[in-house]
This record gives sequence, C-alpha cells and structure tokens, in this order.
Amino acid sequence: MSIRAVVWDVDDTLFDYTAADRRGMRAHLAAEGLLARYGGAEEAVARWRRVTAQQWALYAAGGNTFEGQRRDRVRVFLDTTLTDAEADAWFQRYLGHYESAWSLFPDVLPVLEALATSHRQAVLSNSSLTVQEHKLRTLGVLDRFETVLCAAELGVSKPEAGAFLAACEALDLPPHEVAYVGDHPEIDGRGAAQAGLLSVWIDRGAAYAQAAGEVVAHRISTLSELPALVRSDTRFGAPSTFG
Repeated sequence: MSIRAVVWDVDDTLFDYTAADRRGMRAHLAAEGLLARYGGAEEAVARWRRVTAQQWALYAAGGNTFEGQRRDRVRVFLDTTLTDAEADAWFQRYLGHYESAWSLFPDVLPVLEALATSHRQAVLSNSSLTVQEHKLRTLGVLDRFETVLCAAELGVSKPEAGAFLAACEALDLPPHEVAYVGDHPEIDGRGAAQAGLLSVWIDRGAAYAQAAGEVVAHRISTLSELPALVRSDTRFGAPSTFG
C-alpha cells in the first residue's frame, strides 16, 4: 500500500497557535486594562485557554455555532453579559493582536516543499473555512493545498470518522492511501486511525500529550520525519503506538 496524499491539521501542527494565542491575548488584555483583574498575564492567559477549550469542546459536539462559541468564550472569560455585537467587537480587538503574532513552525516549509512533487496535500480543520483560508493565505501557504475542508462547513468534526472520510472523498482516494497529520493524540491521532488513514501524531510537547492513550499510530517529534514515513508506510509492518 502506498500513501498518495497527506492531509494536514492547521493549529499547533502547521501554525504555532499556542504561541500566537498567548502573545496576542497578553497584548489584548494589556490594551483593555484587564491584566490586574486576573492577577497577571500568565493567570489571565491560562483562564482564556481554559475557557477556549471548554467552549470549543461544546462547539465540536454540536452544542454551539462557530460564531456562538467565539461570543461565549468572551462572555465566560469576562464573566459578564454582553450582546452579540459587544462580544464580537471584543473578540475582533483580540484578533488584531493575535494575528500580529502568527507564524509557521520552522519545520513546516521544508516539509511542504519536500512532499510537493511526491504527494498531494490538503487541509482538514475543526475550524471554519473563512478563518483557516485567511490564516493559510496570510502565512503564505494556501496555494500548497489542493483543498481546505473545515468542520463548520462540513457539519462534522474530528474525531468523527465522517470528517476524515470527507477529506478522502474530496481527494478521490481511499483512506488507506491518505495520511493525516495532527497535533492532538485523540482528536487527530485516534480519529484518523479509526477512520482507516495512516495516522501521524506530531508531538510538539503539548500538555495533553501526557494523557495519550494507546492508539495505533505514528508518533513524530518533528515534521522532518514525515517524508520518509509516508514514503515507506510501515502501518502494516510494525506500527508505533502512543503511550
């Protein structure tokens, strides 16, 4: 069996979301005069990330819209009642600081280039098409991908098999000829493996990596390991495991 395409997650896989979110939120809260309210920058950023994780999980489970989860992140974080317009305005001010901190991980461009002539490439994200196409365009890599698929438009989110199979269908390839690369051991790693794709977990040292269960997948610590992996595809030989 040969791998003919690589489908990518975006946030914390290609794009350093965690660093941009932290830097952007620190700058935003300073501009809003809110750092002291939460006991300092680190405490405020930690609260924002907890609220983001909670609201994102609700959205991924179908309990909110993409726009709604943004508004509710603001309301819960500030612990106050806001109209939709007020929440949108606050979030837009945050986005200005956040976007100024955007960057790719340093191992991304060399690997996209290394795979350009041997493998088709696409994106599957749990975000929205508007957000991720803008991000990839700003970062200068949108034209590297045949297609960009997002949960908000698909109506199904990772780790559901339907999200991964939608990416395979868009490429007109069976799952066993597609690799999926993502940073989350459950949402990306387990989901892709259970959908029948070659599952590759890029372990960038996030806290949830410590809780990864035992899932048949390939764990890499840098994307420089990926080209050899997808060209050899040892899935049916001796796969590695999370754990």
